[in-house]
Amino acid sequence: MPVTSTSGVQSAGSGIWLQIQQQQAQRSADQADQRARSLQMRAREAQSAADQAQETARSLEVQSGQAQSEANSAKLGLAAQAALGKIQTQLSGLREQIGVALAAQKVVQPVAESVAPVINDLGQQTGTLVNVTA
Repeated sequence: MPVTSTSGVQSAGSGIWLQIQQQQAQRSADQADQRARSLQMRAREAQSAADQAQETARSLEVQSGQAQSEANSAKLGLAAQAALGKIQTQLSGLREQIGVALAAQKVVQPVAESVAPVINDLGQQTGTLVNVTA
């Protein structure tokens, strides 16, 4: 009988040991499951943040293109203004030159009475001045 009682104790001890192992395995499985859910949630949050960052990047890219377009338009406007200013300066200088030339022409113009007519070989009178200034 002593063998039976020992084997009964061993059986009871083995049963408890098996139960402890099962509990530990269950705890490990529960912890692994909890960790997996936590990691899945973090992965979803990270994916959401990545999607938002990508959308923000697209929006910034569009805004950047618009800003570049505005900058190009502003540069063209400045170039046009500079060209217009240069043309206006040149026209002003040309007006001054024309004014000086006209003033000089009025001063140099001879009086019609002081010039005697010239007779050519055919006996025709030439060299008569006609005043065309008004």
